Amino acid sequence: MNSIRSRIDRLEAWLERSDCDVLAIQETKAKESQFPMERLTAAGYEVAHHGLNQWNGVAILSRVGLTDVEVGFPHMPAWGDPPVHEARALGATCGGVRIWSLYVPNGRSLRDPHLAYKLEWLERLRLAATGWLAADPGAQIALVGDWNIAPQDEDVWDMDVFADSTHVSAPERAAFQAIVGAGFADVARAHTPGPGLYTYWDYQQLSFPKRKGMRIDFVLGSPALSTRVKGASFDREERKGKLASDHVPVIVDLSDGPVAS
Repeated sequence: MNSIRSRIDRLEAWLERSDCDVLAIQETKAKESQFPMERLTAAGYEVAHHGLNQWNGVAILSRVGLTDVEVGFPHMPAWGDPPVHEARALGATCGGVRIWSLYVPNGRSLRDPHLAYKLEWLERLRLAATGWLAADPGAQIALVGDWNIAPQDEDVWDMDVFADSTHVSAPERAAFQAIVGAGFADVARAHTPGPGLYTYWDYQQLSFPKRKGMRIDFVLGSPALSTRVKGASFDREERKGKLASDHVPVIVDLSDGPVAS
């Protein structure tokens, strides 16, 4: 989303146009007091939001119920001095599906301590998600959001440009694949085959019109959820026009309703 306060008009218009039942949002960049809760509830959605300051922030919107809200997953690591559990993970049950809105740390550079934080964060998520499936193999779980990882070469516009960069490094890709290996499938890829299909374009250097994008936003579904997926798409139109976010929605259609990120 990249700042919900500046893009609330676009969000309201998109919700009306898309007829979306559940939306997971990342990078709201708003404290609780700044979040436009009333406008979203007026649009017919129950809302859960977790934001601490002008950075990060995650939310879930639902018009099919929203219960059992959980801030952060078990043993989620902290960052900073003093260490703080950033607003990067929010869970809620919506229409029988356990939705997790996730904003994975960026990593910054291959030599930055933030990359170690990112890898630990992903490993803790894997352990938590593995536990959820072990407790209930039939659980319908969606790990939704901005993963800040391009797991395949075709998920970036030019691998040569990213040769010494985060998002495509072997440890990051292995961390992503470990969550897939734990039983969570990329439910959109079969319906949105690449190359050339992206979910993010930088604001700099005319990246969007030059098609210099990245595929870093994913819905990873548990086995029980994956069997319900009947289609998926990226709403590329949302990257166009005034006050567009640098990410676009990933829309997943289930057998009885859509979930989007």
